[in-house]
Amino acid sequence: MKSLSNYINGEFVKPLSNNYLDVFEPATGQVYCKVPDSSGDDIQLAVHSAMNAFPDWSSSSIDERSSYLNTIADLLESRLDEFAQYETRDTGKPISLAKSVDISRAVSNFRFFSEYGKQYEFESKLNNDSSINTVIRSPLGVVGCISPWNLPLYLFSWKIAPALISGNTVVAKPSELTPFTAFMLGEICTSAGLPPGVLNIVHGQGNSTGNALISHKEIKAISFTGGTATGRAIATKTASMFKKLSLEMGGKNPAVIFSDCDYDVMLETVVKSSFSNQGQICLCSSRIMVEENIYNKFRKDFVEKVSTLIVGDPIEDSTQIGSITSKPHLDKVLTYIELAKEEGGIILTGGKPVSLKGRCEEGWFVEPTIIDGLPNTCRTNQEEIFGPIVTIIPFKDEADAIDIANDTEYGLSATIWTKDLDKAKHVARNIDAGVIWINSWLVRDLRTPFGGMKQSGMGREGGTEILNFFTEPKNICEQLS
Repeated sequence: MKSLSNYINGEFVKPLSNNYLDVFEPATGQVYCKVPDSSGDDIQLAVHSAMNAFPDWSSSSIDERSSYLNTIADLLESRLDEFAQYETRDTGKPISLAKSVDISRAVSNFRFFSEYGKQYEFESKLNNDSSINTVIRSPLGVVGCISPWNLPLYLFSWKIAPALISGNTVVAKPSELTPFTAFMLGEICTSAGLPPGVLNIVHGQGNSTGNALISHKEIKAISFTGGTATGRAIATKTASMFKKLSLEMGGKNPAVIFSDCDYDVMLETVVKSSFSNQGQICLCSSRIMVEENIYNKFRKDFVEKVSTLIVGDPIEDSTQIGSITSKPHLDKVLTYIELAKEEGGIILTGGKPVSLKGRCEEGWFVEPTIIDGLPNTCRTNQEEIFGPIVTIIPFKDEADAIDIANDTEYGLSATIWTKDLDKAKHVARNIDAGVIWINSWLVRDLRTPFGGMKQSGMGREGGTEILNFFTEPKNICEQLS
């Protein structure tokens, strides 16, 4: 059984305590490797390494930094199948998804920021009749990146790439539940010749390793993706230190379906937006809102499509629904199904654990589940479940749809389905969400701001927004005589 290592100062090192955590393969329910249970002492080593690397890295040219990111992307792409296999083993997601989304988009993240950084104005001039103003955007120093378990390498690279191209050095903590591809990224960085200390990867639990990272006085900023409760704790613990924070958190995302939509395209896409990665994507649709006059038709067709989804071994190409990523999370999902029943919900399809034969007989699987008959005010419709569970809710008109969509503490994303683009744009402008798709889902332009409103987040990532986050502006004014 392999024991993973931390990646500090360009080397793979054991945790100073020599303590390790079990890593489970969700599809089998069995331990398959060990990951460091790092302490504040390991974080201190990583921060020291990053501080030592910062002067040279921050003074290197944008072309030099871009070249490193491109090399990392090339090396990662050359091992795409291998990375996808470990991502599937860690998370339980179908191998087809790991290949087409997780690892492919990690490659794209490095490539995008390697080029986008060259277009970013790290220095600009603003002149008027009385002065010349030079605005310089400098890297912050050592920054912390904390990524979640649902899209491990995808979101890890989404944070690391812009931090590095901006000239910062990084101490990053992946989820202890899904650490393997982050460990492998250290191998890629070594092969790419990335200078020691520029990227440090420290594994461990949130309440120890993560807490040490966010609390360290030399960590100038934290980019975090994860649950709202953890994001709130980070904001509270760092408030007196005035660190820059980017927090991308939970969602309770509506899919708003009008009767004048392209029905077949909508139906196909909403199945994906509801159940991709077992519903374990922060952007997944969880409240399916349908105009009253097509509600019965949609309910019938949606149930038929979802009930045919193949729940199976994630390593099989035919599998569409894999396993839940951890046993505690499986228990949470099943608890919400029981809660929905208690609240008067009707299970239209799914709702039960799945027992597979062979190597996956002890795995953590649950049927994709559709629930009808619940008001939007109930807990099932208000609390983030983050699993293969959706509710369907009828609405009367545009105003009713907007009211229901906004009646939640979250505001991450939404989808709107209608051929009437004026109506779509009106609804989109009035829904409180940071990312809204019209007649599509998960279409991404990496230049655009990404993040949520209300309890779904603070700050934005992507494009210029994240490069602004990872830099500090300084204005130098010269008065003209």
